[in-house]
Amino acid sequence: MLKLYFHPLSTFARRVRIALIEKNIPVELVEVDMVARAHRSPAYLALNPYGRVPTMDEDGFVLYESTAILEYLEATHPTPPLVPADARGRALVSMYTKLCDLQLTRQTGTIIFPKRFLPKDRWDAAAMAQAKKEIEKHLEILEMQLAGKSYMVGDRYGLVEVCYTPFVEFFPLMEIAPPPAVAAWVGRMLERPSAQETKPPM
Repeated sequence: MLKLYFHPLSTFARRVRIALIEKNIPVELVEVDMVARAHRSPAYLALNPYGRVPTMDEDGFVLYESTAILEYLEATHPTPPLVPADARGRALVSMYTKLCDLQLTRQTGTIIFPKRFLPKDRWDAAAMAQAKKEIEKHLEILEMQLAGKSYMVGDRYGLVEVCYTPFVEFFPLMEIAPPPAVAAWVGRMLERPSAQETKPPM
């Protein structure tokens, strides 16, 4: 059986949990007590040498990078599909999921980690301001790409939305007001049962 090591506050682990729900894949969820530094234990580091979550273990086959896990789940559980069947559609999904990680996830972490876990006197205000500027630029591009569409690829919910959901959740905390098409897209993502079920304690 598939086992997923996760933490409820992990955005990257949430991606995988969303995909598991969308695909109705049975899973054993193992919460890693990161406050108690369980992610630094020898047993966990033997699974994931980076000491992060998520980690997937299926009968000894281990993956510990969220998009790789998502691609594996799609390949091994193709129904219901989260990527199109055609090569161009798959390439678009790959491009947008990579751009999510390049243009949004790191920048989001720069802002939300201190806001969630650090006292204000330890914030790097300049780095947070720069990250916000980069996110807003990315959203301007997404606004053009979403014109006339409900979803990013094939006009149906898919892996791109799975990847974005945990991060767009934090737009209010980041004091980011997305443009209209992006805002509507975000609303559709966050309304899904899979997003509601995995919503983190803010």
